[in-house]
Amino acid sequence: MTAKPSADGIRDADGIPDEPAADIATDPFDADAADGTDAPRLPRLGPIGWLRWTWRQLTSMRSALFLLLMLAVAALPGSTFPQRSIDPTRTTQWITDHPTAGPILDKLGFFEVYASPWFAAIYLLLFISLVGCVLPRAAQHWRALRTPPPRPPKNPERLASAHVETVDATAGEVLEQWRARLRKAHYRVVSHEDGTLSAEKGYLKETGNIVFHLALIGVIVGVGIGHLWGWKGDVILPVGKTFANTLSRYDTFSPGPNVDPSRLAPYTLTLTKLDAQFNEDVAAGNQLGMPRDFTASVDFAPTAGGAVQHETIKVNHPLETGDGTVFLLGNGYAPKITVRDAAGHVLYSDATPFLAQDNNYKSVGAVKVAGAAPKQLGFAGLFLPTGKVTAHGPVSMFPQPLDPRLALTVFEGELFPRGAPQSVYALDTTAMTQVQAEDGKDALRLWLAVGETYQLPGGRGSITFDGVERWAGLSIRTDPGKSLTLGSALLALAGLIAVLVVRRRRVFVRVAEAAPGPDGEPRTLVRVGALAKDDDEGMAQELATLADRPEDPR
Repeated sequence: MTAKPSADGIRDADGIPDEPAADIATDPFDADAADGTDAPRLPRLGPIGWLRWTWRQLTSMRSALFLLLMLAVAALPGSTFPQRSIDPTRTTQWITDHPTAGPILDKLGFFEVYASPWFAAIYLLLFISLVGCVLPRAAQHWRALRTPPPRPPKNPERLASAHVETVDATAGEVLEQWRARLRKAHYRVVSHEDGTLSAEKGYLKETGNIVFHLALIGVIVGVGIGHLWGWKGDVILPVGKTFANTLSRYDTFSPGPNVDPSRLAPYTLTLTKLDAQFNEDVAAGNQLGMPRDFTASVDFAPTAGGAVQHETIKVNHPLETGDGTVFLLGNGYAPKITVRDAAGHVLYSDATPFLAQDNNYKSVGAVKVAGAAPKQLGFAGLFLPTGKVTAHGPVSMFPQPLDPRLALTVFEGELFPRGAPQSVYALDTTAMTQVQAEDGKDALRLWLAVGETYQLPGGRGSITFDGVERWAGLSIRTDPGKSLTLGSALLALAGLIAVLVVRRRRVFVRVAEAAPGPDGEPRTLVRVGALAKDDDEGMAQELATLADRPEDPR
């Protein structure tokens, strides 16, 4: 016979424990323990045990919620600090303006939050946690769906909601009546051989919970696909100019890690017209000059040398190109400016975009003439669609170009010191000096109307304000995961609605023969109990409705 171990020693085959073995410490605090110490002998986890423990902690709902909170907190620097992928010029300037904190934050990835290793680690841990938490619950829920409801308790009238009555009908007729009522109320009904009924409904609540969490996984996967294989680029396109979908034509371009910029689709866009509508009703008061609609008319050629299609782009009506969606995100004015040297040779002539600063399109910009000699020239200032000089300086009175004006100051020197990147709308004057007026007492300030030319002092040439063009700010984006993300978001919303609306309920019915009526007609005692999984104030009302519901004709 083989002896069996027990908690206090060794059991013989007859089940009577012997004395404790000499090499087993029965008291964990016994000084005669095997290792000769007073420390308790605790169980030790091996490598597999530690892996199981770590997996259980990671896949708990508590960990998933904590990681979701961490992800939200980790995303805060992305909205607080400038991001290099969105605005590299502003990012460089921020680091320059903060020589102590800037380099440290840059090394920590605060200027590339969504591409940083620590953000990716939280993202992946959240994904693993959700998968490990939801999939086992989904499998368990699937088994529960296929499992019939439990048998009724012996005394269903003791449940939270109950109904007891005696009816003039046989037990079989009563069961059929209650079966019909419960099925019409969308219960799943199971009959038992002992003449009882079990019914339940509300599994859609747990289904919605599972769908919600699976949809969150879908959102994470969709966002990940968009990050890896998606890209976005921005371009400022004046009226009459053509944009070709090549890397060199983008003002900013942010590709995903798996995107090859050399394989962009070779389509072209020509901005033929930009129609901007503003409120011109003087009686509108504060609404005067407010924007009403923006429409960009473009000639779109899907392939090089292909047929041209006339399309329109609105704020909420983008253009699908097949390799990116073109959105109209902004608009403004691009004054046509020509700069000549003293001999009359054209050094610069182009429609230069200025960036609007207020609702009346008071715009800032810069003209950089790198070909000027002996020193490079830079013009910085304002474009005013309806310009006027007030006590507070130059302002625009209305967003439409009713009286366009340029207010500029002039600098000379080195336009691009140290080759550092800079905004096209601003002038870096660290290596430049401001040009003085003819009298040498004040800085030179220009106030130009359309068609006017100003001769710069000191033989520096001239500048001419030729006219005004509009420009459109186009953003081209490709997100291969957007359909999955959108579908998952809608599923998450549907699942959340199901969780909030559906109630999990069970109803149990027991019948027994009662004393016959005065005329000897059969009578049946009906005992019904109902139970809700969570707090459900409507359970009692539903049971009352089921009990009073007239039998449905069959």
